[in-house]
Amino acid sequence: MRRFLRPGHDPVRERLKRDLFQFNKTVEHGFPHQPSALGYSPCLRLMAIGTRSGAIKLYGAPGVEFMGLHEENNTVVQIHFIPDQCQLVTLLDDNSLHLWSLKQHGGASELREEHRFTLKGPPGSPPSATQITAVLPHSSREVLYLGTESGNIFVVELPSFRVLEDRTITPEAVLQRVPEDYCNRRSCELVEALREHPKNPDQILIGYSRGLIFLWDLQNNKVTHLFLGTQQLENLHWQRDGSKFVSCHYDGSYTQWPVSSDNRQPEPLENLVPYGPFPCKAISKIYWQTTKNGLPYIIFQGGMPRASYGDRHSISVVHGSQQTAFDFTSRVIDFFIIFSSEPTAEFDDPSAMVVLAEEELVVIDLKTAGWPAVHPPYLASLHCSAITCSHHVSNIPLKLWERIISAGSKQNIHYSNMPWPIDGGTSIAPDPPQRDLLLTGHEDGTVRFWDASGVCLHLLYKLSTVRVFLTDADPNDNMNTLGEDEWPPLRKVGTFDPYSDDPRLGIQKIYLCKYSGYLAVAGTAGQVLVMELNDEDAEHVVDHAEADLLQDQEGYRWKGHEKLKTRDGPVRFEAGFQPFVLVQCQPPAVVTSLALHSEWKLVAFGTSHGFGLFDHQQKRLVFVKCTLHPSDQLALEGPLSRVKSLKKSLRQSFRRIRRSRVSSRKRRGGSGNASEVSGHFWRRVCLQLGVQEANAKFDQDTLQEMELAPVQRKIEARSAEDSFTGFVRTLYFADTFLRDSSRHCPSLWAGTNGGTVYAFCLRVPPAERRMDEPVRAEQAKEIQLMHRAPVVGILVLDGHSTPLPEPLEVAHDLSKSPDMQGSHQLLVVSEEQFKVFTLPKVSSKLKLKLTALEGCRVRKVTVANFSSCKTDDYSENDLAVLTNLGDIQIISLPFLKLQIRYPCIRKEDVSGIASCVFTKYGQGFYLISPSEFERFSLSTKWLVEPRCIVDISEKKTNKQNQTNTKQGSTNNNNKKMTLKYTKHWNWYPWVVSHKL
Repeated sequence: MRRFLRPGHDPVRERLKRDLFQFNKTVEHGFPHQPSALGYSPCLRLMAIGTRSGAIKLYGAPGVEFMGLHEENNTVVQIHFIPDQCQLVTLLDDNSLHLWSLKQHGGASELREEHRFTLKGPPGSPPSATQITAVLPHSSREVLYLGTESGNIFVVELPSFRVLEDRTITPEAVLQRVPEDYCNRRSCELVEALREHPKNPDQILIGYSRGLIFLWDLQNNKVTHLFLGTQQLENLHWQRDGSKFVSCHYDGSYTQWPVSSDNRQPEPLENLVPYGPFPCKAISKIYWQTTKNGLPYIIFQGGMPRASYGDRHSISVVHGSQQTAFDFTSRVIDFFIIFSSEPTAEFDDPSAMVVLAEEELVVIDLKTAGWPAVHPPYLASLHCSAITCSHHVSNIPLKLWERIISAGSKQNIHYSNMPWPIDGGTSIAPDPPQRDLLLTGHEDGTVRFWDASGVCLHLLYKLSTVRVFLTDADPNDNMNTLGEDEWPPLRKVGTFDPYSDDPRLGIQKIYLCKYSGYLAVAGTAGQVLVMELNDEDAEHVVDHAEADLLQDQEGYRWKGHEKLKTRDGPVRFEAGFQPFVLVQCQPPAVVTSLALHSEWKLVAFGTSHGFGLFDHQQKRLVFVKCTLHPSDQLALEGPLSRVKSLKKSLRQSFRRIRRSRVSSRKRRGGSGNASEVSGHFWRRVCLQLGVQEANAKFDQDTLQEMELAPVQRKIEARSAEDSFTGFVRTLYFADTFLRDSSRHCPSLWAGTNGGTVYAFCLRVPPAERRMDEPVRAEQAKEIQLMHRAPVVGILVLDGHSTPLPEPLEVAHDLSKSPDMQGSHQLLVVSEEQFKVFTLPKVSSKLKLKLTALEGCRVRKVTVANFSSCKTDDYSENDLAVLTNLGDIQIISLPFLKLQIRYPCIRKEDVSGIASCVFTKYGQGFYLISPSEFERFSLSTKWLVEPRCIVDISEKKTNKQNQTNTKQGSTNNNNKKMTLKYTKHWNWYPWVVSHKL
């Protein structure tokens, strides 16, 4: 009876689980998906980005990050910081305004939405009457000025969002100064721009889309200056001293206007079309920045000739005789200039231009000759080429880390040395306990190395495999090369490039050995490259070898793409990882699994046709094994083939449905009343246990209290004729007992999509004869799982039930030697169950039926080490499992007991589940969008999250306190707030501990 009962509650284990496991979503790495708005606070030196999904993200110095989420999930249209405050206002596309602030709450602070407001017009008025088009936070911090489509300007009190109706500025009031002939043509139309006078806060500049511009006196409620524009207005910008302003227009022109002391109607000082005389695109935003040398910086977005450059996304910078049109590969959302914000400064002296494009953030150094780009420490464009795979390596040795950084620094010689200009706040997060790398493979054949140790995901080094192959594009081509007389002077900036020269270059698998510096990458066209780290540029021939995975197979014809053509002769490589051998699989199908053993100098690879083993020291193929089923034709068509056997797939699906229905009818036909069956079952159990029938009547209350094992689902066995049964899902090297229990030997294990596990004994010569004798392999075992479920993981446990260490880990004194005295165990993880076998007999010991019990399938599995947060001398190894439902389960080793379950990813997010990668110490990453990784932690001890201090300077505080005397404000902004990001699930609180 014991096997039908679950074990009881163990309070000691429950306490230990609380000390070991805790689920947190900690930080988002990468570039926000679908950005829609940009804001900047010169006082706080913080930047804010809003997205179409209603998220708002604030960034300062590296490690200073905040995040909030609007409940409405509407697009953020505009972001405006309240001057000299830790507050900002967001405008959504549903015409609602939201006030956000950092507030103290119970000794902590949060980025919290304080108020929300929707501007409403009088009954019966059209929606355009209150549709907000322009927002101006006044420097008094008391009111907002809201321009609308109807031309009205409403005044809203802060922070209550109360409309001050008596201060509304109507079109009728401003049109009183307009000449009659001009006024009769049409109305003012919508309010396009509102700008406060830089020297006189009692005056604001009002620009209407028709072209009319007014200077409005707030004290006397009247127009002081009128500026009659003839072109549709796009934007306005004050010059620093307030004596002039610049307007930009729809026809690609900009106009400079003087503001005289009298009330005369001024004439424009100049009207220029920078890229005329042909019709040009609109200039949507402009800056006029003064400098000490007298030559201003004129910076504007758009204005390019429509016919030839209408599809370009550009921002032009003009400084004297220097002029450059920065060309972006995605649409420009907005931009701002970082300049001197000191009120006493006489000149702007711009230092940097920050551009938010749709797919990346670009910062241009305006102080350095040539205006180079600044390498960003965060907001990396992860998807500059689509991410195809990822690989995490924990605890990188210092020497390897420094060599990778050195190689990356040689690639960044074209970047500016300027310190990161958005430096608000101070990160007080503790230094990362170790150095971690996240490697991402991309569609264009590149591998990027990211510093994943802390809050900021920072690019260290980029590796390209393109030089090995012949492609349509020359890797030496320079996209930025311009002719001397080329006009407009376009210069491509940014890293986002969604186009791949050849989809076969895509990286599918990555494996890095952190101890030896060997790197193996595999691609879409069956290419496997083995590389080693070199600190200098080098030119050498890459050796080639072919692995025919269809040996001794007749009647097969590959219908997919061809293999990539390789370059003949020596190839020059930059410092960093340089390939020295290429193994080409035939047929050139996608490489589906990869394993590297740097101590034995072996690399194993698998495709949908089979797997092979290559000796990269002798540069010799050891063996290949074909796993293709005779009926599997889909495996021969390739991922890029247009011909798919849809009819066969449908036929197999209907066969499975028919078998399932027949078996279910048989079960229903043979079963009687459920209670009778239960009674007969318990009576038979009692008789087997020797209990007299008189005492065998169970008390119903006792039965209800007894916790029974859950009902298991009937899982239909898969047919051997199912498609892709030979698809190799996992490869694993192990030094274990495979032939007998007295001698252990190197071995290679392979698991397929059809539930088959192959084991090969390897004979690796000793080091002194390694180059003289070949590596030999012989198949020793073949295991076929009953239900033929795909094998997603293989693991060998030593005599202490501990996973075998990584190659060279013991040699570097970073792990204990495995126990070779006791018996070893083999753990095979399929999509449906976990099963432990004894070695070398391979007899079943125990199993956990995940699909039968939980109704889910395994998608990702790894061994993770969990340490106690209460004591430093306890840790344990467990399995971290991600299912197709998006749940993460932690399962103990070696007894396969479920410890805890956390919902992590939406089950509908198939790409997020497929992209998930676990770390060795209980953390993980998965893509929440093509450009963002969500980081999560399963451990109580290993937690990476932002912690920062935001400090408003004393000068700003004194100025604020003087202004706030009128409103009786008791704000004390000379406080330091320590912020801790603890985002959970879909809620984004920023827990802040308060320090005076």
